[in-house]
Amino acid sequence: MHRKFYRKVLKNGLTIIFENRNLPVVSVGIAFRYGGVNESASERGISHFIEHMLYKGTKNRTSSQISGEIEKNGGVMNGFTDEEITTFWCKIPSDKLYTALDVLSDMVKNPLFDVKEMEKERKVIFEEMKMDYDNPQKYVLDQIQGLLYEKPLGIPLIGTHKTMNSIDREKLVKRFQDAYKPNNMILCIVGKADFSEIVKFAENNFGKGKSRINKQKITLKNREKIEKRKGIDQANVVLAFHSPLSTDKKIYAAKVLMAIMAYGMSSRLFREIREKRNLAYAILGDTNANKDFSYSYIYVGTAKEKLEENKKIILDEFRKVANELTEKELESTKNQLMGNYKISMENSEIQMNFLLFYEIDREVKEFYDFEKNIRAVKLKDVKKLAKIRKYSFFALVPE
Repeated sequence: MHRKFYRKVLKNGLTIIFENRNLPVVSVGIAFRYGGVNESASERGISHFIEHMLYKGTKNRTSSQISGEIEKNGGVMNGFTDEEITTFWCKIPSDKLYTALDVLSDMVKNPLFDVKEMEKERKVIFEEMKMDYDNPQKYVLDQIQGLLYEKPLGIPLIGTHKTMNSIDREKLVKRFQDAYKPNNMILCIVGKADFSEIVKFAENNFGKGKSRINKQKITLKNREKIEKRKGIDQANVVLAFHSPLSTDKKIYAAKVLMAIMAYGMSSRLFREIREKRNLAYAILGDTNANKDFSYSYIYVGTAKEKLEENKKIILDEFRKVANELTEKELESTKNQLMGNYKISMENSEIQMNFLLFYEIDREVKEFYDFEKNIRAVKLKDVKKLAKIRKYSFFALVPE
C-alpha cells in the first residue's frame, strides 16, 4: 500500500495531519485537545456532553441532516471523548471527502446547543451511564481509575448524575467557546486525497481564535476496593499500577511488558489462569498512556471464590518476569507487537485515531518509528517495570 505522510500547522494554529493511501476510501477526524483532564470535579462529564450536542444540530443542518449527508453517501460517522482529546470522525468513499469535511466543520463551528435538545440528550447520557453500569467489565475498568487518582480524574469520564444535572446551556456554551478554537484543533485525514486541497479547505473554513483552557491537578494514589452486586454471576477483577507517561521512551517497555502478560492466547496470564488452571474465560491487559497520566492494568473475569487466587497469580507472574525474563521471550514479544502494529495500519479509521493520539501526546511522526522504538527496548527496563511495588485493585463480585 502506497503511503505518504504530511503535517502542517496553519497560521491560526490549526494542525493538519494527512496520510495518503491509494484506496477509494478516506477516514476524516476533527479533534480538539480537550477532555476530562480539563474538567473540574463539579463539571465532570461536560466534555462528553459537548461531544453529544454537536450532533444535535447546527445553524445550517438538523441532526438528521448531519447523519443523512454522511450515511446517504455511503459513510459512517461517530465521535468519542477521552481524557485529553475529543474527536468527531467519519469514514466515507474518497470522492465524498469534501462532503464529510463540510459536515464535520459545520458541526464544530456552528452548534446550536438548543435547550430542548440538551434536556433530551441529558436523558440519553443517563441511559449511557446505565449501559456502562450494566456491563461489569466496562464498569470495573472505569472504576479502577478512581482508585489510582484523586478527583477529578477519579470520577468517571461520563460524569455522574449530580455533575450532569448541574450543567446548563451557559456552562456548555462557555466551555465550547473556550476550547473549540483553531489553535486547539487537529484535522486528520487518512486515505486518497490531495494535501494541498485539504490545506486550502482548512484555510478557507476556519478563522482565528485562541483557546482558554486549564488542566486539573493530577494526584496519584493506590487503593483497593471490593464491591458487591446482586444479579451477576461472576467476579470482575482489575489490578492496575502507574506506568511511564506517553512522552517517556520507557512507555515502549511498558507495552512489551503488558504484551508478555496479557496480549493473546500465548501470553503468560492467559496460559497460567485460563489454560493451566481453568479459572477464567476472559483475561485482558493494556496500558492507558497519556502525557499527563498513565497506568497499566490486568482484567480477569472469574468465580467469586477464586478472586484472591487470581490476584496472587497475577502478582506472582509479574515477579517471575522481573526475575526470570529472557532475551528469547523478549524478542518474541517484540515481534508480536511489531506484527500487530502492521496489521492495525490496514484500517484507515484505526490509523487516523493512532495519529491523533500521537499528535496529542508527542511528535506524531514517532508513530512511524514504532518498530524502531520497540526494538530498542532493553531487557533490564522490562524487568524493572515488572517489579510492582504499589498497585490498585478493584473487584465487582456477586452478592
